Amino acid sequence: MKEVCSWVDSDNSLCLSYHNEQWGVPVHDDTTLFEMITLEGAQAGLSWITILKRRDSYKAAFDCFAPSIVAGYKEDKIKTLLNDPGIIRNRMKILSTINNAAAFLKVQEEFGSFSSYLWEFVNDKPIVNYYKTFDEIPAKTELSDTISRNMKKRGFTFFGTTICYAFMQATGIVNDHQTSCFRHKEIVESYTK
Repeated sequence: MKEVCSWVDSDNSLCLSYHNEQWGVPVHDDTTLFEMITLEGAQAGLSWITILKRRDSYKAAFDCFAPSIVAGYKEDKIKTLLNDPGIIRNRMKILSTINNAAAFLKVQEEFGSFSSYLWEFVNDKPIVNYYKTFDEIPAKTELSDTISRNMKKRGFTFFGTTICYAFMQATGIVNDHQTSCFRHKEIVESYTK
């Protein structure tokens, strides 16, 4: 079996496939970026696997992560979501998702796409880190501070610097696969194709 990052539970097929197929791969699709903002915010205070197990339920509950639909949710939809056992039934996190959908739409309007706005922070080039151990990987960086601050100014909530850094890792803004992990090299090579 190929070596993977030490945080991965190799016995958990969901965790393993997420790591092997998605984590750290550069994302430019706005719907997927909104999905990851939503899921990373939902994860606050919980483990990532808790959210990963509910990912399909989130997709169904939040209209396939269409920000134009989510931004228009009213009280009856909020009540439905609060009774949905497939998601984290936290009123603040649900309201944050609705709020973030509206903020997301404003960014799209200003920049043409959320992806254009986001990738501008790194001049459209992923940051490649070369960490050998999981302990070397930071929980936040100056860049996550900057992006988080900017997004908060634009009205986003549940998007502090630690959540922002996890989002950056998930969406390939940074490649934080450990150097011993087979995905580190594969992803770097994909930039040059």
